[in-house]
Amino acid sequence: MIRVALDGANPLNQLSQTLTAAHPDHRQRYATVLAPSWHPDQATEFNGAVWPCLGSAVWALRTTRSYEDALRAAIDLGGDTDTVAAVTGGLAGAIYGPAAIPTTWTEPLHVPLSGSGGRTLRLPHLLDLARDLAERPASD
Repeated sequence: MIRVALDGANPLNQLSQTLTAAHPDHRQRYATVLAPSWHPDQATEFNGAVWPCLGSAVWALRTTRSYEDALRAAIDLGGDTDTVAAVTGGLAGAIYGPAAIPTTWTEPLHVPLSGSGGRTLRLPHLLDLARDLAERPASD
């Protein structure tokens, strides 16, 4: 779904094609939670499990129109909010792009690097790192 979004298409409109990539033993289960009529209240497992987590993330995207609203909808579901929000954020980021993430959410980001004499990576460093990783050949 992320690849579809990064290629410029709406992954919610191509779920039937996405389902063909799922192992046949799991395809029906994914089809259930990705169906337009599915609601997280219909989950038969805790929402941190693979199927209801993905279904909840897709539901959050379907029922909102922005990155921020999708994340808020995912969190408001309760349960395993960090897992569902992480999946929702990845999909929403691919759909809406990094500029859609509120700066009030990104400005406080920091990653202290242990053993580096107190060096801390902030958003610009993290973006550079992500670009470097994306441009690196798969064999590295």
